[in-house]
Amino acid sequence: MYYVYVLRSKIDHNLYIGFSENLKQRVLDHNAGKNISTQLRKPLDLIFYEAFSNKFDALRRERYLKTNKGKTMLKQLLREDLKDQNRKF
Repeated sequence: MYYVYVLRSKIDHNLYIGFSENLKQRVLDHNAGKNISTQLRKPLDLIFYEAFSNKFDALRRERYLKTNKGKTMLKQLLREDLKDQNRKF
């Protein structure tokens, strides 16, 4: 399986969108500071992921979620969930 995931920093509350074949290990790596993009923003929570059987489809979805339109869609999708957890978006 291939995964597109969204992490949220507990420090600055910003989102990070990524791709991995091993989601569990990738989240552990992010929280261990092994990713330059997120090492100063840890700890991070996994707040959303999608699974794909095809690598091409997963990478295409990751690219879309990183566009302005994709980020807007993602924020609308997650808005109620984050509100329920008393977090700002």
